[in-house]
Amino acid sequence: MKNILLVVCCVSLCSIAALGDTKPAKASARSVQSFIDFAAQTDMVEANLGQLAQTAADSPQLREYAQTLVTDHTSDFNQLSGVARQEGLTVPSAIDAEHNKEMIGPIEKLKGATFDRRYIDDLIAAHEKGIAMYRKEAADARDPALKSYAEHALPVLEKHLAAAIKLEKAKS
Repeated sequence: MKNILLVVCCVSLCSIAALGDTKPAKASARSVQSFIDFAAQTDMVEANLGQLAQTAADSPQLREYAQTLVTDHTSDFNQLSGVARQEGLTVPSAIDAEHNKEMIGPIEKLKGATFDRRYIDDLIAAHEKGIAMYRKEAADARDPALKSYAEHALPVLEKHLAAAIKLEKAKS
């Protein structure tokens, strides 16, 4: 009888341990960290390119728009950092090599009208991608703070995209 009781206890303890498996939580945490990394890199790149546009852009309207991006993406980065800290996650503090190579490197040597065309094209593509990522996060996030952050950031990103498209059409 003692052996049967011992077996039942062991099976029960193993079952409880299996119920506490954290693999889905770890995958979810990786997904959250991945979004935070994406959002932070986007904010830093947009702010960096906006600062670059202050001296490289030909169009005064584009320089004004770029300053808006610097302000908005710096503010967004600070909000994101707060959410990440609240969730115990890390936020990158510098633009990574991939983003430097793909997004900043190709444009940093350009000036004038050539810069303007490339900058607008890149902004439109980046904001379209960003909006898609933020929409997904706003719809699917399980973390209420991150969901709220994405929902509040979306209208700003959509405003940026609309303004970039308007600038593009004005140049055509």
